[in-house]
Amino acid sequence: MGRKGKFMLAGDVGGTKTNVAIYSKERGVYAPLLEATFPSAAYAGLAELLREFLAQTDYQIDRACFGVAGPVVNGRARITNLPWVLDEAQLADELGLESFTLLNDLVAIASGVPSLQPEDLRLIHPGQVQPGGVMAVVAPGTGLGEGYLIWDKRRYRAHASEGGHCDFAPTNALEIELLRYLQARLGRVSYERVCSGLGIPNIYAFLRDSGYAEEPAWLAEQLATAPDPTPVIMKTAQDQEQPCELCRKTLEVFVSILGAEAGNMALRVLATGGVYLGGGVPTHLLDALDSDTFRASFRNKGRLSSLMMQIPVYVILNPKIALLGAAAYGFEL
Repeated sequence: MGRKGKFMLAGDVGGTKTNVAIYSKERGVYAPLLEATFPSAAYAGLAELLREFLAQTDYQIDRACFGVAGPVVNGRARITNLPWVLDEAQLADELGLESFTLLNDLVAIASGVPSLQPEDLRLIHPGQVQPGGVMAVVAPGTGLGEGYLIWDKRRYRAHASEGGHCDFAPTNALEIELLRYLQARLGRVSYERVCSGLGIPNIYAFLRDSGYAEEPAWLAEQLATAPDPTPVIMKTAQDQEQPCELCRKTLEVFVSILGAEAGNMALRVLATGGVYLGGGVPTHLLDALDSDTFRASFRNKGRLSSLMMQIPVYVILNPKIALLGAAAYGFEL
């Protein structure tokens, strides 16, 4: 016989790995009863993965809430970089649950922000949080996710946006040349093209091809064989023992653009509750983001610069923010 009481299954589905956990509302989102991580590609679908996980326990699960890397439309989602098509009704039926809710991963990340503890955050721009103020989330990972949270006089509700696909707006002469360089190759240039894991190699290529600095032979060899050039560029940019001016400048330009776009998002939603940087990139660039370059770019909003001085910016340190957020969202359903 299963354990008495109702429990929730929550998860974070990515192209590489899937995090899953069982929660009870009494213990809250920081105390899962059981948790595991699975290699997503090893399974034909999410239902197969979850049946394996649930076979480890006798908790009586009645509902589930999962963040997924991809858009959710009418209860269905196709996972980015994974041949899975997920359907809420089908998953609930296959697993014998009362309900199964799918969330865009940015909504999941945003939903976790109100539950974060001080140790889950690093302050990189001082300010004063206004109680009930709108919170903005800017999440540069492979792409650029953006969202926000609005207080409804009872709790914060998360909303996704596609702000990462807004037109890139240069703020200085070098960025104007970057825009022209990318326009010649891509046509339209969005912030995602210069402010994400996909964007970092674009900045690097521009600086290399424009002759800003010479590309070292050893680095060219590494980049030619790397499955993803972004980690190589970021690591080299922060390497004190083998400095590379080309990578260092790439990182500086990226940080400046991220600061400007974080400030743009703060203005779009009037984020007096703070701006939160999530995604996979910021946690690898903490010292670079906690810098005058980021802060100056964030504040540089002309007549509204004084407003920007009052808005705090944090980097989310908790690597399981999307899992935490899916659980928090599920408890409010």
